[in-house]
Amino acid sequence: MLKLEPFRIAGHFEVEHRRGGELLDRREVRNLVVTAGKALAAGLLIGTGTAPSHLAIGTGTTAAAAGDTALQAEITTNGGQRASATRTQVTTTVTNDTAQYAVTWTFTGSFAVTECGVLNAGVGGTLLARQVFGAINVVSGDTLSITYKVAVS
Repeated sequence: MLKLEPFRIAGHFEVEHRRGGELLDRREVRNLVVTAGKALAAGLLIGTGTAPSHLAIGTGTTAAAAGDTALQAEITTNGGQRASATRTQVTTTVTNDTAQYAVTWTFTGSFAVTECGVLNAGVGGTLLARQVFGAINVVSGDTLSITYKVAVS
């Protein structure tokens, strides 16, 4: 029997926190593609399912795990709500091998943002990837830009 060639989806996201236009913090964080996300990707290969389209942020601190199906504590108010991402294909290793999702939030309240995820719907939906990181403390007027890249190799 022939052995299947491995098919990996992995990546990272970049976070930029600004106040009054000044860059306060910039980070690169590796992501975790969750089990439901792998099933979503396999379904998309055969033409079923809905493609990831939204980014969500939250205040949860429980480590990301393969079995996650949602953020631990998604922000739903004060400018931190789940948002439709600008989606593009970019090149990591070979032409157009990476899906890129980008959102900039402008806050009207204060949060300690500690998690991010990619989902395929504005409400509910299937989680593709999630990760937790050290707190980024935002206040009203701050912006947080996240560019999430998921590479296929």
